[in-house]
Amino acid sequence: MNENPNNPNTDQSEQTNNLAGNTGTERERITISPDRLLTVSSSPHIKSGETTSTIMAAVIIAMTPALIWAIYIFGFRALTLTVVSVLSCVISEFVYQKIAGKRVTSGDLSAVVTGMLIAFNLPVNTPLWAPVIGSVFAIIIVKQLFGGIGKNIVNPAIAARIFMFLSFSFMSVFHDAAAEKLPALDISLNHVDIVASATPLSFEYLKQGRLPDIGFLDMFLGWQKSGSLGEISVLLLLAGGIYLLWRKIISWHIPLSFIGVVALLTYFFPLGSDSLTFMTAELFSGGLFLGAIFMATDYTTSPITKNGKLIFGAGCGLITVFIRYYGAYPEGVSFAIMIMNLFVWYLDKLTKPVKFGGAAKNVRKQK
Repeated sequence: MNENPNNPNTDQSEQTNNLAGNTGTERERITISPDRLLTVSSSPHIKSGETTSTIMAAVIIAMTPALIWAIYIFGFRALTLTVVSVLSCVISEFVYQKIAGKRVTSGDLSAVVTGMLIAFNLPVNTPLWAPVIGSVFAIIIVKQLFGGIGKNIVNPAIAARIFMFLSFSFMSVFHDAAAEKLPALDISLNHVDIVASATPLSFEYLKQGRLPDIGFLDMFLGWQKSGSLGEISVLLLLAGGIYLLWRKIISWHIPLSFIGVVALLTYFFPLGSDSLTFMTAELFSGGLFLGAIFMATDYTTSPITKNGKLIFGAGCGLITVFIRYYGAYPEGVSFAIMIMNLFVWYLDKLTKPVKFGGAAKNVRKQK
């Protein structure tokens, strides 16, 4: 008789005896390495080849054209501010996690993205010590003390920008891009004459219904416009956003609803006489495209569902216009995003899909 237990003609009792006799041997032979065990992370569970580092690398690539343009317009001090901001974020994350005994995640490039976004929100005349303070605040206070990446409730770069804006007066004084370029390595610029220039969103212009002196094409391309480093060229910000859409890093829901609501409100309720012209000035001024494309779409601090993203973006647009029209500050993008960050949990709960096999709440039960 065939002794092979896989043979269908083998007696069942003999198969049982053979398996029972080999039980001890098989137990000694079969071992499972701990790193091959299944590890289940927190929801949502999305099957994808993307990792945190690859996603952040794509965002860095998308922001690079705007950074290069800022260096061309403002000089190498724009690069210095960006490098200082990025290094401060990476070092802050590394030092904190080492001291706290946590796994070091500074290599996932998320701190690099935060550092670049902080620099993008700074005017070129910012002292070099300021991005250090902003980076420490963003990484340690806003991000790490809440549990690290994926657990912060507001965008770290947005929080740092608002913190510095409310703390330091130089955040509202912009160097004229047409003036002489500032020294790249001077720490405080106390001995340098700063040529200040009003941005189109300042009280001298759109706040009073007046159109800015600069042409719309120059505002779109980024010519001779004073402001923060990363907001001067709408064209390059759009190019970065299109790249992120192509890579499927972000979706269109938040940027389109954000910018769309601002466009609709400023067109139908303009402070100036010409609706279309005033709307165009509002769209191309300030940090609207920077915020809508690169900061409002942050995974951790934006909704998961499509409907939630649309509501989130619309809320950002509504608050932005309200602050621009009636607030004490000329710009409202950062405040709007941070306020809407606090409602993300509620938006996800409100717009979550019905469970498979479940019934919608508004469907009456069958009697």
